[in-house]
Amino acid sequence: MEKYLGDLFEAQTYDSNSFFLIAGPCVVEDETVVMEIADKVSSICKKLSIPYVFKASYRKANRTSADSFTGIGDEKALELIQKTGKKFSLPTTTDIHTAAEAALAAQYVDILQIPAFLCRQTDLLIAAAETGKIINVKKGQFLSGPSMKFAADKVRNAGNNKIMLTDRGNTFGYQDLVVDFRNIPWMKENNVPVIMDCTHSLQQPNQTSGVTGGNPQLIETIAKAAIATGADGLFIETHPNPSVAKSDGANMLPLNLLEPLLEKLVRLKKAVN
Repeated sequence: MEKYLGDLFEAQTYDSNSFFLIAGPCVVEDETVVMEIADKVSSICKKLSIPYVFKASYRKANRTSADSFTGIGDEKALELIQKTGKKFSLPTTTDIHTAAEAALAAQYVDILQIPAFLCRQTDLLIAAAETGKIINVKKGQFLSGPSMKFAADKVRNAGNNKIMLTDRGNTFGYQDLVVDFRNIPWMKENNVPVIMDCTHSLQQPNQTSGVTGGNPQLIETIAKAAIATGADGLFIETHPNPSVAKSDGANMLPLNLLEPLLEKLVRLKKAVN
């Protein structure tokens, strides 16, 4: 494991041969939901010796409809993410959308996530890199795995070698995504940890209803294939009741299904090591 990941997880006891997990709600809805998810997921990960990063977006900038929920307020949400990390002794991550947001978010979280649709934005990548935080760049739905070399290079050339890359599928037609698992070993050629986003890769965007659809019943399939093909980490959005989640409920994993899924994945990881 890269030193910066070892430092990230130093407060946790975990199996060094395990994959790591980035998980949480899509967006900060309120303190009750955030704390419930962090409490449950951290307990499961302790039990299974999985290193865990708590994830929540402090604001959703990319929504299908202008009427969709975007957040509870930037600093209020960031403070709640920070509070959650401190309470459960967890590293945290959130996504940023503009260069100006990098310095603000870096005050509250350990990892800055670059959204897939912004992974080519040079000024955003440089601003994120200059914070000195770990930078997780999600592969654009329109890019191949090998082309992510250039995103990684932008971060490195700005003086930051703490990089992760995440796959989240590729656009297939107007309203679907497919996952090309060749992208995992290809992105690992950049000598960085590679993560599979098991929930956003199952989105069905651009629905005429104005709400993104999804295929959450295939989360286990995507996660198993990612572990089998060498993913270092998994990204899973989860919620106690996805049907009432304020963002991406159609492709989130119900919280009560997370533990049995992770149990299977731990066994699979041991088999392929």
